[in-house]
Amino acid sequence: MTPSVIALVLFAAILHATWNALLRSGADRLWSITMMSFATTAAAAVCAALLPLPARASWPYLTASAALQVGYSVFLAYAYQGAALSQVYPVVRGTVPLLVTLGGYAWAGQRLGGASLAGVALVSGGIASLTLGRSRIHLRSFAAALVTALFIGGYVTVDGVGSRIAGDPLAYAAWIFIVYGIAMPAVFFLFGRRLSDGFTRGEMLKSAAGGLISLVSYAAVVDALSRGPVGPIAALRETSIVFSALIGWAWLGEKPSGRRFAACAAVAVGAACLTYPA
Repeated sequence: MTPSVIALVLFAAILHATWNALLRSGADRLWSITMMSFATTAAAAVCAALLPLPARASWPYLTASAALQVGYSVFLAYAYQGAALSQVYPVVRGTVPLLVTLGGYAWAGQRLGGASLAGVALVSGGIASLTLGRSRIHLRSFAAALVTALFIGGYVTVDGVGSRIAGDPLAYAAWIFIVYGIAMPAVFFLFGRRLSDGFTRGEMLKSAAGGLISLVSYAAVVDALSRGPVGPIAALRETSIVFSALIGWAWLGEKPSGRRFAACAAVAVGAACLTYPA
């Protein structure tokens, strides 16, 4: 990887941890992530207007991806409702490559090399450490974080197929955000909620910023993938786990113990091993 690609991936990792911190800092996380969806959808609509429509064959995948991202958003908001950023974020980010690796071993007969085995041990040990001790993550938040990871694995798998048959992957991504921006508020209303609940100008601006930051983070990763190898980029991307702990400490006033920092680092290194085992 060139220095510019490395810088771009690290930039994306910091942004991803940042928008999660903005979500965690909100008083009502479901309201916040719903408001974020408006910002991402507005930006995506502008992009979609400048791009061709995705191929018709990709629309079922596009719709399924948007639905899975709604589920991911709901459970992520719930996880942050009762736990710290430095507790939830490592579980969400680290569980996805762990599940993919173990699933490939169990159902696809894939062999696990030394790096993969080390990755499994590091991620499992790091996540287990977050569930122990006086500062352990609450069980309900832990379960919600695991379900969030399942949704992420689902939409990543769907997008792996859909983006290839869409014709234009950027148009495919833009329309996912548009469909998501329609579905997410609908689910919010199904919970019997109103957008005026707890509304303040400050929370609205913070949520809008979070939505735009998440979109820029996504675009930065896509740009990096067009310039460099997938494996190393995906592995470097996992540094966001460490950034989340630092942001939680510096900005949100979290006071993670040395063990929690070590757990975050272990999950980050393990996820990198699983993402780029060669």
